[in-house]
Amino acid sequence: MKHPAFAIPAPTRQAAILIVDDAPASLGLLQDMLRGRGHRTFVATSGERALDLAQRVQPDLILLDVMLPGLDGLETCRRLKAEPTTADIPVIFVSACSETEDIVAGFDCGAADYIAKPLRLPEVCARVHAQLRFRSASQSDTRQARHLRMIVEGMDEGLMLLGLDGRIQYANPASERCLGYSGSELAGRQLAALLAEPAANDYAAFFEQRSGTHDGAVLERCRGTREVLLQQPDGSVRAMDLSLSPMASGEQLFVALLHDIAHHKRSEDALQRAALADPLTGIANRRHFDACLDREWQRAMRNGHPLSLLVLDVDHFKRYNDVLGHAAGDQCLQAIASTVRAQALRATDLAARYGGEEFVLLLPDTPYEGAVKVAEALRADIERLRVPHPGSDADFVTASVGAATIVPTQFDALGSLFVAADRAMYEAKAGGRNRARAVRAGYAWESVQHALAR
Repeated sequence: MKHPAFAIPAPTRQAAILIVDDAPASLGLLQDMLRGRGHRTFVATSGERALDLAQRVQPDLILLDVMLPGLDGLETCRRLKAEPTTADIPVIFVSACSETEDIVAGFDCGAADYIAKPLRLPEVCARVHAQLRFRSASQSDTRQARHLRMIVEGMDEGLMLLGLDGRIQYANPASERCLGYSGSELAGRQLAALLAEPAANDYAAFFEQRSGTHDGAVLERCRGTREVLLQQPDGSVRAMDLSLSPMASGEQLFVALLHDIAHHKRSEDALQRAALADPLTGIANRRHFDACLDREWQRAMRNGHPLSLLVLDVDHFKRYNDVLGHAAGDQCLQAIASTVRAQALRATDLAARYGGEEFVLLLPDTPYEGAVKVAEALRADIERLRVPHPGSDADFVTASVGAATIVPTQFDALGSLFVAADRAMYEAKAGGRNRARAVRAGYAWESVQHALAR
């Protein structure tokens, strides 16, 4: 009948065990027992032979006698542990030397366990199984740690580990690329020192530990994901998403993730530009114009400065499309748009397609006299294009331009400037087309006119 110890389930993988003993009886007993358990065994009768086999075979476990001819077991164990390729192989001493000092000496030179002779097979079996199980678990942990490190180091996102003081303890290669510093340069740096304002102040306050408490608003802004600007070594800044969270394991560390949003920002900017541009002509669309007019109206009202607007309509454009087709009509509108844009000389000027064949030119800080000159110049520039127009009396494309100038007050309606310019444009059409007309608009001007009339 087998002892219960022999009934312990064997590891699923066939383990390789090196037995080092110069006593044939012990060798035979251990070999039979281990082979019966499904293990592969290798035998050495000297320390020198054990070192050679351990290098070549890389066993999962070594059973090592202390008393060996030549190189004894203790020195053999020391050399095994000194060699990187064999240092992790667990060693169990099997020896008749069972005094306390002998056992202590075995553990001091790196042994994992110590079995005294004469051998008790159930004990040997249990200890061998325990060491194989520990080694398997250790190898599994090592593999997991290696895989985790490979994942972290191969991430496209930057990952940093921060102490409770906000200093960087580890940064993966992606963090180095995001921040523009090497890992050694990042080690020990404050996260806040790498950020532009206002995020820098928030994260500095978040990690400030002297008071032991944090402002609730700061906590809210720093936990989770937030868009920040990273300070680059060359002085430039880089937009990133920063996510900060405590380690789930309960360790006194924070995990900071950096996600590059430069491509997203470029796409977002491109979408915003596209949303504000007329797809045919490339100049501003009506939505952009309306927003700009509102902004400049408010500024002019605060500063008491004049604001001028030109409204342009292509003469007989329906006839142009009917005779030459819509493709030619599109080309004509593109040429007109380029001409209008050429008159937007200042950064604050805005050329826009208001709709169909109607264009506008907003001229902040431009008095009435300046608006008159720009309106006439724009009309003449379009005439000089000499775009053929078979349906026109002039035989080429012309435009009627209306201009209006206002110094807005609280008594004026925002839409009054456009209405005045639009009426001036229709007066130009009524006067024979290919003309420019200009008017002064607004409550202040109407009050002056009324006073003069009296």
